[in-house]
Amino acid sequence: MFNYLHLIGFIPIFMCKYFNMELKKIAKGFGDAPFSRHLMLELLKDYKRPNDKISELVKSGELLSIRRGLYVPGPETDLPVPMPFLIANHLRGPSYVSMEAALSYWGFIPERVYEITSITMKTAKKYNTPKGRFTYQHLPSPYYSFGIEIIQLTPKQYALIASREKAVCDKVILTSGITLRSTRQTKDFLLEDQRMDESMLRKLDTSIIHSWLDDAPKKNSLEMLIKTLKEL
Repeated sequence: MFNYLHLIGFIPIFMCKYFNMELKKIAKGFGDAPFSRHLMLELLKDYKRPNDKISELVKSGELLSIRRGLYVPGPETDLPVPMPFLIANHLRGPSYVSMEAALSYWGFIPERVYEITSITMKTAKKYNTPKGRFTYQHLPSPYYSFGIEIIQLTPKQYALIASREKAVCDKVILTSGITLRSTRQTKDFLLEDQRMDESMLRKLDTSIIHSWLDDAPKKNSLEMLIKTLKEL
């Protein structure tokens, strides 16, 4: 005699495997980037109540909600999870990773960074997520668009990050209460306060920084930065 209880147990397992297969397809097409709610609804279009299904998947740990309407695969799916820099790009866009996170990535500072700060043209904001803390600071256009690079994090993941020159400039501009007025003060700020590597600072292209001056906040401080870098 056919046991319908076995069928009842099989259906959720089958749907879970179906979901994982479809999620892998999305991951392949979007480079392991976070999934928007729009994509999730498209994926779950065969469900009568797709919004309820999303809530169920979050509750079960198959999806992690990193902010309203944005998700990454949870540990239950055994799927690649976006790297923190890529998550930062998607949490609040357009944006690029900068400040200590970028300085650490490029090897300017020795510290490991646990909070990722990005630059955006939108208002400043902070997110505490299951994948870490993300902070966004505002800088205006056109300065915002200068010195942004694309880096490869994994074979499928790419992220926007401040160039070496832009990361240092952003730190000068966005450090509250700092106005650079002498080369001595600037050296103290870079080498003592921020513990930046002097050999890395010597490699910076001051002509690139100079090309940004007319559109940059704290223009006088950046001029002093250029002068100091040339003396190192």
